[in-house]
Amino acid sequence: MPASRPYSFLHRLSCAWRGLRMAATERHMRFHLTALVGVAVAGWWQDLAPWEWASVLLVSALVIGLEVVNSAVERLADHLHPGEHPEVGLVKDMLAGAVLVAALCALLVAALVFLPKLVA
Repeated sequence: MPASRPYSFLHRLSCAWRGLRMAATERHMRFHLTALVGVAVAGWWQDLAPWEWASVLLVSALVIGLEVVNSAVERLADHLHPGEHPEVGLVKDMLAGAVLVAALCALLVAALVFLPKLVA
């Protein structure tokens, strides 16, 4: 007997969009999205090659995806444990560290893609 599917694909997609809209209200996410728009404009202006676009978009998706995870876990942790708690703080710090690693990698990729074009 096949497993029941209580929610349609469109319903799940709607939930995902709602989550992204909610994440977009976070200050750090707005910063990352603004940076993505700036990089996209710079990429269009510099006429990036397909592999350059792929590199820039991949690291951008990594940063934004990790920021969504970070925001979601922070909300959940704050809901489950509203007061200060050292373990909750450590989890939040670790997730922020993951976003930082991805953001630094994105900066490195941007430098590798854009600096040669600016120097030339």
